[in-house]
Amino acid sequence: QSQLVESGGGLVDTGGSLRLACAASGFSLYHRTIGWFRQPPGKDREEVACLGGNDDSTIYADSVKGRFTISRDNAKNTVYLEMNSLKPEDTGVYYCAAHCSVAYVTTVASWGQGTQVTVSS
Repeated sequence: QSQLVESGGGLVDTGGSLRLACAASGFSLYHRTIGWFRQPPGKDREEVACLGGNDDSTIYADSVKGRFTISRDNAKNTVYLEMNSLKPEDTGVYYCAAHCSVAYVTTVASWGQGTQVTVSS
């Protein structure tokens, strides 16, 4: 069964850092497009970062540019989201998916369990 499992969330102070992991099982992440998303409390799910499958190009939401980095480790079949200079508004459940569109994943694919990130002020 192919699936992606998120991990690495936790509670951190403002200005702190976390590294989230998106581990694949049942399929290879090599040359796959992978997106990270988040859902803040009481708000809609939003796109955070995207890693292109062909050239590892990256796209970030304006709110996280310069603070978050998405990367791939093919040997570990894992995509990471390095989050630095965290702010309380970064709080939410973080998800990964083999696509970069919230609408696509919601309507065509499925969401995993996600991992909770809480940034205290």
